[in-house]
Amino acid sequence: MNNVVDYLRISLVDRCNFRCQYCMPEGAEINYVLQQDLLTQDELVTLLREVFIPVGFTRFRLTGGEPLIRPGVVEIVRAIAHFPETQDLSMTTNGFLLANMAQDLYEAGLRRVNISLDSLKAEVFDQIVGGRGRSRWQQVWNGIQAAYQVGFNPLKLNVVVIPGVNDAEVLELAALTIDREWHVRFIEFMPIGNDQLFQDRGWIDSEELRCRIRAHWGLTEGQVRGNGPADVFKISGAKGTLGFISQMSECFCDRCNRMRLSADGWLRPAY
Repeated sequence: MNNVVDYLRISLVDRCNFRCQYCMPEGAEINYVLQQDLLTQDELVTLLREVFIPVGFTRFRLTGGEPLIRPGVVEIVRAIAHFPETQDLSMTTNGFLLANMAQDLYEAGLRRVNISLDSLKAEVFDQIVGGRGRSRWQQVWNGIQAAYQVGFNPLKLNVVVIPGVNDAEVLELAALTIDREWHVRFIEFMPIGNDQLFQDRGWIDSEELRCRIRAHWGLTEGQVRGNGPADVFKISGAKGTLGFISQMSECFCDRCNRMRLSADGWLRPAY
């Protein structure tokens, strides 16, 4: 299959204000990029204008680390959104800082956002994201609500399903799509730097999750705008959709249409 590679994931920063156990397990050593080695805003905009857009990249996703901790993120959004060639601009965020930034980001030209929401229970959420002291769940939930009220569409919620931690919430999370135009995406847990956690817990494949939801409500095929590899379904009559990203059980490398630009300017495959 010959795919057109026109989608660039741009890491604005390699740091994050969470320490999610599936990304940075306890005891993991993280080698961060030195501040002076990060692409500046001018360098990033120049690369897009003079290199990536001329060779056909027209769709962009801002990521991290956590992109909202990057100074000047609103100005970066505005610059990319105003390129005449930009056909789509989105962001993946943990949502912790989103409540106070949603309006400015929307006015700058951002229209789509993916927010991590691995649990609806504060104590489970904090266990997953490495929260210590004050719970982080409520602030993330406030960010989701703010994004919805501002008008981000589609608004996608990413759930990494970890056996024995949050998999019992699959139906509750799926139900968020019934009365709201939200799009919940269940992501198979995979061993990236967390081999021990993976060996201890294993993973649940997407088909099992679909069977659980199908037995409760039924499922039909669905559609939602985006560039990702999710297989999309919906609960009958629901306003939103359910997506399943199956990097462990269903290889989708042949559908890849993206590259990744690291925070320090390296171009890599978007695995």
